[in-house]
Amino acid sequence: MSTFLSGVAVLLSTLALGCSGYVAYEVFTLRQTLNATNTASNTIPTQVPSPTTSPQTTNSPSPATATTSAINPGQFVQPAFGKKAEVELLSAKRIKDPETGNRDVVNLQMRIRRLATDGVVGGNIISVASTTARNPETSVTYKGVALNRSTGSVSLFQVRPQASADAYIWLRVPDGVNNLDIFVPDTAAFKNVPISN
Repeated sequence: MSTFLSGVAVLLSTLALGCSGYVAYEVFTLRQTLNATNTASNTIPTQVPSPTTSPQTTNSPSPATATTSAINPGQFVQPAFGKKAEVELLSAKRIKDPETGNRDVVNLQMRIRRLATDGVVGGNIISVASTTARNPETSVTYKGVALNRSTGSVSLFQVRPQASADAYIWLRVPDGVNNLDIFVPDTAAFKNVPISN
């Protein structure tokens, strides 16, 4: 019986190690992609590329007026998972949907910083893809465009203390809405966030 339990324990340990390695690889890949995107955004207004985006759709940047962000550094920072982490909104820019050509998409970029040195567990995951927004005037709620238009999830367990991971999501927000309340899972709400055009 003890041999069987030992075998099960070894199998579960191996699975956990494999899952941790996969998550670490995904976070590394995400950071590389976002670093490349952030470098490009210093020169032209861009939309965050997606693996499924064809080269033709990336040739339709937003107007030149979108080069300035309405969000100042440190303006929108909220705690996540109590005081284990914090989420900072970097930008909320209106972009053109490459599939429809409509300007009803907001590219929301954020930085998730782990603050805690201990007490962070594998279940402390911020599901960026589940982020929603609300019109503060009408209370209408807006959701993400699609799963492939988001970084998915960020595991605090995989982020070193005092380190951060950048993430993004595309939200479907009708043209003409200029401010949003933003709700990132397990994070305090962001109120009246301006959208840059």
